[in-house]
Amino acid sequence: MKDSWLGAIAYERFMGRWSKLVAQKFLGWLDIPPARTWLDVGCGTGSITRLILEVQRPREIFSIDSSPDFVSFAQRSIMHPSVHFKVGLAQSLGLASSSMDTVVSGLVLNYVPQPKAALLEMLRVTRPGGKIGIFLWDYADGMQFLRYFWDAAIELDANAREADEGLRFPLCRAGQLEALVRETGLKQVEAAPIEVDTVFQNFDDYWQPFLGKVGPASIYTMSLHQKDRQNLEDKLRKSLPIDANGTISLIARAWAVKGIA
Repeated sequence: MKDSWLGAIAYERFMGRWSKLVAQKFLGWLDIPPARTWLDVGCGTGSITRLILEVQRPREIFSIDSSPDFVSFAQRSIMHPSVHFKVGLAQSLGLASSSMDTVVSGLVLNYVPQPKAALLEMLRVTRPGGKIGIFLWDYADGMQFLRYFWDAAIELDANAREADEGLRFPLCRAGQLEALVRETGLKQVEAAPIEVDTVFQNFDDYWQPFLGKVGPASIYTMSLHQKDRQNLEDKLRKSLPIDANGTISLIARAWAVKGIA
């Protein structure tokens, strides 16, 4: 099943609201001083770029994503002379060597066909002594709103296992990202889990984003016949921990790794 991340607005509702929360904690953990030149690899709709601009007081930010739709959305929403967006690939950044003080990449490396090549490219463009930081969702165990979804889907349809990010992306499992980063030769490598609360106001707030055709879970949902989709919705209504007031309070965990070039 081909992943689709083209719909920027749909992405914001499905994943963007939670990735922003993780990015806030990630930047605090990264601990970068002001007046640095940043690169945001796989910038998506611009969540990390916007936070860098607001919190880090950067000299410049270069933000790259493979999706023209995402880049266009980010350009329209973040109009600042020190921010530069472009369409490009993580494994071929098209930037000068040793030109960046800090390189970050959030929630994208597992989708890159050659993640080690992408990390080596990030290392190439980072100046000696600069910092690189990456984080990925813990799809297998820590991304609860997706774990409930896939567990229900697989119980109804064994073929759903093929789309389950927890099974598809071993790089997102505990220790795997850290091991890959160490292979690239980064120094002083540190790893940490980052957890955020994902609170849905009601079941519709949880379910509707799965109907937006953005990301593996949503693409799978919309590939189902109407009756099968209704069965999946009904099963989730029964399995999710819905509070008396209708809210659904879950946890999302990401694995973060940082190191020195």
